[in-house]
Amino acid sequence: MTKIALVQFKASTKKEENLKKILNYIEKAANQKAKLVAFPEFMMFYTSSSQTPKDLANEAETISGNFVKSIARAAKSNSIQVIGTMYEKSNKKDRVFDTSFVIDKNGKVVSKYRKIHLYDALGFRESAKMTSGSKISKPTSSSIGKIGMLICYDLRFPEMARKLTLAGSEILVAPSAWVKGEMKEDHWITINKTRAIENGCYVIAPDQVGNIYCGRSLVVNPFGKILVDMKKRQGIAYADISLKEIKKTRTVLPLLKNRRKDVY
Repeated sequence: MTKIALVQFKASTKKEENLKKILNYIEKAANQKAKLVAFPEFMMFYTSSSQTPKDLANEAETISGNFVKSIARAAKSNSIQVIGTMYEKSNKKDRVFDTSFVIDKNGKVVSKYRKIHLYDALGFRESAKMTSGSKISKPTSSSIGKIGMLICYDLRFPEMARKLTLAGSEILVAPSAWVKGEMKEDHWITINKTRAIENGCYVIAPDQVGNIYCGRSLVVNPFGKILVDMKKRQGIAYADISLKEIKKTRTVLPLLKNRRKDVY
């Protein structure tokens, strides 16, 4: 068993204020002997509808900027792996990438993923301020197992989770900012459980709470059992990840093995 932490909080519009909270959460998670701490989408700052694409682009940083560097230093000083998110500058005018990153316990950025599926649905249009990534990042080896990265709306596309699983992922991590709305929490719970069940993997899904977001950060085990549901509270929750549980589930429920690739 390996202990992991996930953080649910309400990001403000102020980058430095959020960074201070993030660094504090990293230290707290390390003090509780967690090997990894995962944060939600848009942890850098909350983007209101009134913020222009140009303003957002001006606030964005590169992966080597102060925001990620500060988190990397905290990861190293606390000897803990960190999964976080940022608005990353792009070459496209007034557009940013919605990017997640994995930092190892030595403070090195070992992987990053730019959100592929932008949330242009249910009255929202992320493409008005963002540009999409163009590739799925390879699973990243870590002390808790091989991690496959998704972001929020990506969860609605089973092809992506399956591709990550077939590439070796044992844990899917999906930093999210799931918008409130009719049936949205039901969708959130159902989709996270389904991605875990159909792939025989853990799903770690830290979510934003407050503002326009629904919270309900989750950890789901490979058989679909919810190990953590943070409801509406801000703070840290913990769960134990077991690679033996993944192997056991994939043995008794061999969905990956039983696929009929000759038919579909």
